Amino acid sequence: MALSMKQFSLLVAFFGVLSFIFGVIAENKKPASGTPFPGIGVVICKYPSDPTVVLGYLSFAFFLVSTAFGLWSLFYPYKGKSVPQGALFRSSSFLVFFNIALFTSGLAAALLLWPTVTEQLHRLHNVHRNLKTDCPTSKTGLLGGGAFVSLDAALLWLVALMLADNAREDYFDDVDDPKGEYGQVTTDEYDGHAIAKGIA
Repeated sequence: MALSMKQFSLLVAFFGVLSFIFGVIAENKKPASGTPFPGIGVVICKYPSDPTVVLGYLSFAFFLVSTAFGLWSLFYPYKGKSVPQGALFRSSSFLVFFNIALFTSGLAAALLLWPTVTEQLHRLHNVHRNLKTDCPTSKTGLLGGGAFVSLDAALLWLVALMLADNAREDYFDDVDDPKGEYGQVTTDEYDGHAIAKGIA
């Protein structure tokens, strides 16, 4: 089924918002620390049963889907008409926002994945030989920050899509009307025809 630009926009926004929501909830559910239980020469950290890790991975997954649709939407052949990538990147505005969207997406991926993996590792390796451990969790604020950056990335992909649409229109205008707007004859062509007529 062929997708329209509007449908791509809705998909990017929908999954971007889902990523944001799950990331914020994961941040709010994350405990400040675990509870240490002393053993023989070790400390066992007990963490409350909460969905932080699952929500973090869900946020990251929805972010990846939003980013994938954002990238795909820029080069998708709408109405069966494809545009060379070089034609899109000739637009300086598109090039700037494309690179900003890529950078923001990379930052969002790091901010979502790093604390989620760290939190999971804390829970898996919960036996410590350091008797003074305070049973840490992942750094507070990273997941929430990643959620906001994920939403920013989705918005930037939408801006890049609008600029790609403008670049597509310019490209097809040049292809359909290579001699200029309304197919006007240039002065040089007119003079050439006049000279040829005079010789004949």
